[in-house]
Amino acid sequence: MNAARNALQIIVLLLLILIAGTLGYHVIEGWTLFDSLYMTVITVATVGYGETHPLTHAGRVFTLFLILGGMGIILFGISELTQFIVQGGIGGIFRRRKMERTIKKISHHFILCGTGKSGHYVLEELLRTKRKVVAVEKDPKKVQALLDRGIPTVEGDASNDNILQSAGIDRAYGLVSTLPEDKDNLFVVITARGLNPNLRIVAKVDDVGVREKFFRSGANSAVSAPYIGGLRMASELIRPDTTTFLDSMMRDDSTLRVDEVKIGPTTAYGGKSIKTCDVLESSDIVLVSLRRGSNGQEFIFNPPPGTILNTGDTLIVIGNPEQLESLREKLSK
Repeated sequence: MNAARNALQIIVLLLLILIAGTLGYHVIEGWTLFDSLYMTVITVATVGYGETHPLTHAGRVFTLFLILGGMGIILFGISELTQFIVQGGIGGIFRRRKMERTIKKISHHFILCGTGKSGHYVLEELLRTKRKVVAVEKDPKKVQALLDRGIPTVEGDASNDNILQSAGIDRAYGLVSTLPEDKDNLFVVITARGLNPNLRIVAKVDDVGVREKFFRSGANSAVSAPYIGGLRMASELIRPDTTTFLDSMMRDDSTLRVDEVKIGPTTAYGGKSIKTCDVLESSDIVLVSLRRGSNGQEFIFNPPPGTILNTGDTLIVIGNPEQLESLREKLSK
Protein backbone atom coordinates (compact mmCIF):
# COMPACT_ATOMS: atom_id res chain seq x y z
CA MET A 1 0.00 0.00 0.00
CA ASN A 2 1.10 3.60 -0.60
CA ALA A 3 0.94 4.50 3.10
CA ALA A 4 3.23 1.63 4.07
CA ARG A 5 5.64 2.43 1.25
CA ASN A 6 5.82 6.11 2.22
CA ALA A 7 6.36 5.23 5.88
CA LEU A 8 9.23 2.95 4.87
CA GLN A 9 10.74 5.74 2.78
CA ILE A 10 10.64 8.14 5.73
CA ILE A 11 12.28 5.59 8.05
CA VAL A 12 15.02 4.89 5.51
CA LEU A 13 15.69 8.61 5.02
CA LEU A 14 15.93 9.16 8.79
CA LEU A 15 18.37 6.27 9.14
CA LEU A 16 20.47 7.62 6.27
CA ILE A 17 20.68 11.11 7.77
CA LEU A 18 21.58 9.66 11.19
CA ILE A 19 24.35 7.60 9.61
CA ALA A 20 25.56 10.54 7.52
CA GLY A 21 25.53 12.88 10.53
CA THR A 22 27.36 10.40 12.76
CA LEU A 23 30.08 9.75 10.19
CA GLY A 24 30.31 13.45 9.35
CA TYR A 25 31.00 14.56 12.93
CA HIS A 26 33.33 11.60 13.42
CA VAL A 27 35.43 12.58 10.39
CA ILE A 28 35.22 16.39 10.62
CA GLU A 29 35.51 16.84 14.39
CA GLY A 30 37.24 13.59 15.33
CA TRP A 31 34.62 12.73 17.97
CA THR A 32 33.74 9.23 19.10
CA LEU A 33 30.90 7.51 17.24
CA PHE A 34 28.60 7.79 20.27
CA ASP A 35 29.22 11.54 20.68
CA SER A 36 28.75 11.98 16.93
CA LEU A 37 25.44 10.07 17.00
CA TYR A 38 24.25 12.02 20.05
CA MET A 39 25.03 15.33 18.35
CA THR A 40 23.25 14.18 15.18
CA VAL A 41 20.09 13.21 17.07
CA ILE A 42 19.78 16.47 19.04
CA THR A 43 20.52 18.46 15.89
CA VAL A 44 17.94 16.70 13.70
CA ALA A 45 15.36 16.71 16.52
CA THR A 46 16.01 20.44 17.15
CA VAL A 47 15.58 19.95 20.90
CA GLY A 48 17.81 22.94 21.68
CA TYR A 49 20.50 21.17 23.73
CA GLY A 50 23.97 22.64 23.63
CA GLU A 51 26.85 21.33 21.56
CA THR A 52 28.51 18.14 22.78
CA HIS A 53 31.94 19.65 22.05
CA PRO A 54 32.96 23.01 20.58
CA LEU A 55 32.48 23.00 16.81
CA THR A 56 34.99 24.08 14.21
CA HIS A 57 33.91 26.25 11.27
CA ALA A 58 33.63 23.16 9.09
CA GLY A 59 31.55 21.50 11.80
CA ARG A 60 29.13 24.44 11.92
CA VAL A 61 28.68 24.36 8.14
CA PHE A 62 28.03 20.61 8.30
CA THR A 63 25.52 21.15 11.15
CA LEU A 64 23.68 23.74 9.05
CA PHE A 65 23.12 21.28 6.22
CA LEU A 66 22.24 18.54 8.71
CA ILE A 67 19.49 20.72 10.22
CA LEU A 68 18.07 21.55 6.78
CA GLY A 69 18.08 17.88 5.76
CA GLY A 70 16.51 16.73 9.02
CA MET A 71 13.80 19.38 8.91
CA GLY A 72 13.03 18.44 5.30
CA ILE A 73 12.47 14.81 6.24
CA ILE A 74 10.34 15.75 9.27
CA LEU A 75 8.17 18.07 7.16
CA PHE A 76 7.81 15.34 4.54
CA GLY A 77 6.69 12.92 7.26
CA ILE A 78 4.13 15.40 8.62
CA SER A 79 2.83 15.99 5.09
CA GLU A 80 2.39 12.25 4.48
CA LEU A 81 0.65 11.76 7.83
CA THR A 82 -1.74 14.64 7.10
CA GLN A 83 -2.50 13.24 3.66
CA PHE A 84 -3.10 9.80 5.16
CA ILE A 85 -5.62 11.24 7.64
CA VAL A 86 -7.37 13.45 5.06
CA GLN A 87 -7.76 10.57 2.59
CA GLY A 88 -9.43 8.41 5.21
CA GLY A 89 -6.52 6.13 5.93
CA ILE A 90 -7.23 5.90 9.65
CA GLY A 91 -10.93 5.36 8.98
CA GLY A 92 -9.97 2.63 6.53
CA ILE A 93 -7.92 0.86 9.19
CA PHE A 94 -10.85 0.85 11.62
CA ARG A 95 -13.16 -0.32 8.81
CA ARG A 96 -10.86 -3.23 8.04
CA ARG A 97 -10.66 -4.21 11.71
CA LYS A 98 -14.44 -4.19 11.92
CA MET A 99 -14.64 -6.27 8.74
CA GLU A 100 -12.22 -8.84 10.19
CA ARG A 101 -14.49 -9.23 13.22
CA THR A 102 -17.49 -9.60 10.91
CA ILE A 103 -15.81 -12.35 8.87
CA LYS A 104 -15.06 -14.33 12.05
CA LYS A 105 -18.81 -14.51 12.70
CA ILE A 106 -19.73 -15.72 9.19
CA SER A 107 -20.27 -19.41 8.46
CA HIS A 108 -21.66 -21.56 5.62
CA HIS A 109 -20.57 -18.85 3.20
CA PHE A 110 -18.88 -18.68 -0.20
CA ILE A 111 -15.30 -17.51 -0.71
CA LEU A 112 -14.59 -15.69 -3.98
CA CYS A 113 -10.91 -15.63 -4.95
CA GLY A 114 -10.34 -12.85 -7.47
CA THR A 115 -12.85 -10.16 -8.44
CA GLY A 116 -11.65 -9.45 -11.98
CA LYS A 117 -13.56 -10.02 -15.22
CA SER A 118 -15.16 -13.35 -14.31
CA GLY A 119 -15.10 -12.80 -10.56
CA HIS A 120 -17.14 -9.61 -10.89
CA TYR A 121 -20.10 -11.50 -12.36
CA VAL A 122 -19.75 -14.33 -9.84
CA LEU A 123 -19.88 -11.78 -7.02
CA GLU A 124 -22.94 -9.99 -8.41
CA GLU A 125 -24.82 -13.29 -8.83
CA LEU A 126 -24.00 -14.37 -5.28
CA LEU A 127 -25.21 -11.03 -3.95
CA ARG A 128 -28.37 -11.11 -6.08
CA THR A 129 -29.25 -14.54 -4.73
CA LYS A 130 -28.63 -13.33 -1.17
CA ARG A 131 -25.69 -15.65 -0.51
CA LYS A 132 -23.12 -14.87 2.15
CA VAL A 133 -19.81 -14.15 0.43
CA VAL A 134 -16.27 -13.23 1.47
CA ALA A 135 -13.99 -11.88 -1.27
CA VAL A 136 -10.22 -12.43 -1.44
CA GLU A 137 -8.40 -9.85 -3.57
CA LYS A 138 -4.78 -8.69 -3.97
CA ASP A 139 -5.40 -5.34 -5.68
CA PRO A 140 -5.63 -2.63 -2.95
CA LYS A 141 -7.92 -0.45 -5.10
CA LYS A 142 -10.36 -3.30 -5.68
CA VAL A 143 -10.20 -4.19 -1.98
CA GLN A 144 -11.14 -0.64 -1.03
CA ALA A 145 -14.00 -0.62 -3.54
CA LEU A 146 -15.35 -3.87 -2.08
CA LEU A 147 -15.06 -2.57 1.48
CA ASP A 148 -16.87 0.63 0.46
CA ARG A 149 -19.77 -1.57 -0.67
CA GLY A 150 -19.77 -3.35 2.67
CA ILE A 151 -18.63 -6.66 1.18
CA PRO A 152 -16.49 -8.72 3.60
CA THR A 153 -13.04 -8.76 2.00
CA VAL A 154 -9.60 -10.14 2.81
CA GLU A 155 -6.61 -8.54 1.09
CA GLY A 156 -3.87 -10.91 -0.03
CA ASP A 157 -2.84 -13.93 -2.10
CA ALA A 158 -5.66 -16.48 -2.30
CA SER A 159 -3.17 -19.36 -2.45
CA ASN A 160 -1.81 -18.43 0.98
CA ASP A 161 -3.05 -20.62 3.85
CA ASN A 162 -3.30 -17.71 6.29
CA ILE A 163 -5.33 -15.60 3.85
CA LEU A 164 -7.87 -18.37 3.24
CA GLN A 165 -8.08 -19.03 6.97
CA SER A 166 -8.76 -15.32 7.49
CA ALA A 167 -11.64 -15.70 5.02
CA GLY A 168 -13.10 -18.44 7.23
CA ILE A 169 -12.41 -21.40 4.93
CA ASP A 170 -12.94 -23.86 7.79
CA ARG A 171 -16.54 -22.60 8.12
CA ALA A 172 -17.26 -22.00 4.42
CA TYR A 173 -19.68 -23.94 2.23
CA GLY A 174 -17.91 -23.30 -1.06
CA LEU A 175 -15.04 -21.54 -2.82
CA VAL A 176 -14.70 -20.27 -6.37
CA SER A 177 -11.34 -19.24 -7.85
CA THR A 178 -11.45 -16.87 -10.84
CA LEU A 179 -7.83 -15.74 -11.01
CA PRO A 180 -6.44 -14.85 -14.48
CA GLU A 181 -3.97 -17.76 -14.79
CA ASP A 182 -4.85 -21.47 -14.71
CA LYS A 183 -1.76 -22.27 -12.63
CA ASP A 184 -2.84 -19.79 -9.96
CA ASN A 185 -6.35 -21.24 -9.82
CA LEU A 186 -4.89 -24.75 -9.59
CA PHE A 187 -2.72 -23.75 -6.64
CA VAL A 188 -5.74 -22.20 -4.90
CA VAL A 189 -7.66 -25.46 -5.40
CA ILE A 190 -4.83 -27.51 -3.87
CA THR A 191 -4.51 -25.13 -0.91
CA ALA A 192 -8.25 -24.90 -0.27
CA ARG A 193 -8.79 -28.66 -0.46
CA GLY A 194 -6.02 -29.21 2.06
CA LEU A 195 -7.63 -26.75 4.48
CA ASN A 196 -11.21 -28.02 4.14
CA PRO A 197 -11.85 -31.53 2.76
CA ASN A 198 -15.64 -30.95 2.70
CA LEU A 199 -15.54 -27.66 0.79
CA ARG A 200 -17.23 -27.39 -2.62
CA ILE A 201 -14.62 -25.92 -4.96
CA VAL A 202 -15.26 -24.40 -8.39
CA ALA A 203 -12.39 -23.06 -10.49
CA LYS A 204 -12.11 -21.10 -13.72
CA VAL A 205 -9.96 -22.64 -16.45
CA ASP A 206 -8.99 -21.22 -19.83
CA ASP A 207 -7.40 -24.39 -21.21
CA VAL A 208 -10.00 -27.17 -21.39
CA GLY A 209 -7.18 -29.69 -21.53
CA VAL A 210 -6.17 -29.06 -17.91
CA ARG A 211 -9.62 -29.67 -16.39
CA GLU A 212 -8.64 -33.20 -15.31
CA LYS A 213 -5.71 -31.79 -13.33
CA PHE A 214 -8.16 -29.57 -11.44
CA PHE A 215 -10.39 -32.54 -10.63
CA ARG A 216 -7.43 -34.61 -9.43
CA SER A 217 -6.31 -31.68 -7.27
CA GLY A 218 -9.64 -31.47 -5.47
CA ALA A 219 -11.94 -29.26 -7.55
CA ASN A 220 -15.60 -30.29 -7.73
CA SER A 221 -16.05 -28.36 -10.95
CA ALA A 222 -13.74 -26.67 -13.47
CA VAL A 223 -15.49 -24.18 -15.72
CA SER A 224 -13.94 -23.12 -19.03
CA ALA A 225 -15.20 -19.66 -19.99
CA PRO A 226 -14.33 -20.11 -23.72
CA TYR A 227 -16.09 -23.50 -23.78
CA ILE A 228 -19.22 -22.28 -22.01
CA GLY A 229 -19.23 -19.12 -24.11
CA GLY A 230 -19.05 -21.16 -27.31
CA LEU A 231 -21.98 -23.36 -26.24
CA ARG A 232 -24.00 -20.28 -25.34
CA MET A 233 -23.41 -18.66 -28.72
CA ALA A 234 -24.40 -21.88 -30.49
CA SER A 235 -27.59 -22.02 -28.40
CA GLU A 236 -28.40 -18.43 -29.34
CA LEU A 237 -28.23 -19.50 -33.00
CA ILE A 238 -30.10 -22.80 -32.70
CA ARG A 239 -32.69 -22.18 -29.95
CA PRO A 240 -32.82 -18.41 -29.23
CA ASP A 241 -36.22 -18.34 -27.51
CA THR A 242 -35.40 -21.23 -25.19
CA THR A 243 -32.06 -19.65 -24.32
CA THR A 244 -33.67 -16.30 -23.57
CA PHE A 245 -36.33 -17.95 -21.39
CA LEU A 246 -33.82 -19.96 -19.36
CA ASP A 247 -31.49 -16.99 -19.05
CA SER A 248 -34.28 -14.79 -17.70
CA MET A 249 -35.11 -17.43 -15.10
CA MET A 250 -31.48 -17.59 -14.00
CA ARG A 251 -30.67 -13.89 -14.04
CA ASP A 252 -33.73 -11.62 -13.80
CA ASP A 253 -34.55 -10.55 -10.23
CA SER A 254 -38.12 -9.64 -11.18
CA THR A 255 -39.13 -13.11 -12.37
CA LEU A 256 -38.92 -16.74 -11.29
CA ARG A 257 -35.56 -18.41 -10.87
CA VAL A 258 -34.23 -21.94 -11.12
CA ASP A 259 -32.28 -22.85 -7.99
CA GLU A 260 -31.34 -25.78 -5.77
CA VAL A 261 -32.07 -26.45 -2.11
CA LYS A 262 -30.35 -29.20 -0.12
CA ILE A 263 -32.14 -31.20 2.57
CA GLY A 264 -30.17 -30.45 5.76
CA PRO A 265 -29.25 -32.92 8.52
CA THR A 266 -31.42 -31.32 11.22
CA THR A 267 -34.50 -30.28 9.25
CA ALA A 268 -37.88 -31.63 10.33
CA TYR A 269 -38.70 -32.60 6.73
CA GLY A 270 -36.11 -35.36 6.37
CA GLY A 271 -37.83 -38.73 5.94
CA LYS A 272 -41.15 -37.15 4.90
CA SER A 273 -42.86 -37.50 1.53
CA ILE A 274 -43.28 -34.57 -0.81
CA LYS A 275 -47.07 -34.54 -0.37
CA THR A 276 -46.72 -34.19 3.42
CA CYS A 277 -44.09 -31.47 3.10
CA ASP A 278 -46.26 -28.41 3.76
CA VAL A 279 -43.46 -26.01 2.89
CA LEU A 280 -43.67 -27.24 -0.71
CA GLU A 281 -47.41 -27.79 -0.94
CA SER A 282 -48.41 -24.42 0.53
CA SER A 283 -46.19 -22.30 -1.72
CA ASP A 284 -46.05 -21.56 -5.42
CA ILE A 285 -42.65 -23.20 -5.72
CA VAL A 286 -42.40 -25.73 -8.55
CA LEU A 287 -40.36 -28.87 -7.84
CA VAL A 288 -38.62 -29.80 -11.09
CA SER A 289 -36.23 -32.55 -10.04
CA LEU A 290 -34.69 -34.34 -7.07
CA ARG A 291 -31.10 -35.51 -6.84
CA ARG A 292 -30.43 -38.37 -4.45
CA GLY A 293 -27.52 -37.96 -2.03
CA SER A 294 -24.76 -35.37 -1.77
CA ASN A 295 -22.75 -36.79 -4.67
CA GLY A 296 -25.35 -38.99 -6.30
CA GLN A 297 -25.89 -39.15 -10.03
CA GLU A 298 -29.57 -40.17 -9.84
CA PHE A 299 -32.02 -37.43 -10.83
CA ILE A 300 -35.76 -37.93 -10.43
CA PHE A 301 -37.54 -35.54 -12.80
CA ASN A 302 -40.97 -34.33 -11.69
CA PRO A 303 -40.87 -36.60 -8.62
CA PRO A 304 -44.27 -38.03 -7.62
CA PRO A 305 -45.96 -36.83 -4.39
CA GLY A 306 -45.09 -40.03 -2.55
CA THR A 307 -41.33 -39.56 -3.02
CA ILE A 308 -39.49 -39.56 0.33
CA LEU A 309 -37.06 -36.71 1.02
CA ASN A 310 -33.80 -37.85 2.60
CA THR A 311 -31.00 -35.91 4.27
CA GLY A 312 -28.46 -34.89 1.63
CA ASP A 313 -30.97 -34.86 -1.24
CA THR A 314 -31.03 -31.79 -3.47
CA LEU A 315 -34.24 -30.25 -4.80
CA ILE A 316 -34.18 -28.42 -8.14
CA VAL A 317 -36.97 -25.86 -7.82
CA ILE A 318 -38.49 -22.81 -9.51
CA GLY A 319 -39.64 -19.81 -7.50
CA ASN A 320 -39.02 -16.14 -6.86
CA PRO A 321 -36.00 -15.10 -4.75
CA GLU A 322 -38.06 -14.59 -1.58
CA GLN A 323 -39.73 -18.00 -1.85
CA LEU A 324 -36.42 -19.71 -2.49
CA GLU A 325 -34.77 -18.04 0.49
CA SER A 326 -37.66 -19.06 2.76
CA LEU A 327 -37.51 -22.65 1.48
CA ARG A 328 -33.75 -22.81 1.99
CA GLU A 329 -34.07 -21.60 5.60
CA LYS A 330 -36.59 -24.36 6.39
CA LEU A 331 -34.99 -27.27 4.54
CA SER A 332 -31.25 -26.61 4.72
CA LYS A 333 -30.87 -26.48 8.50
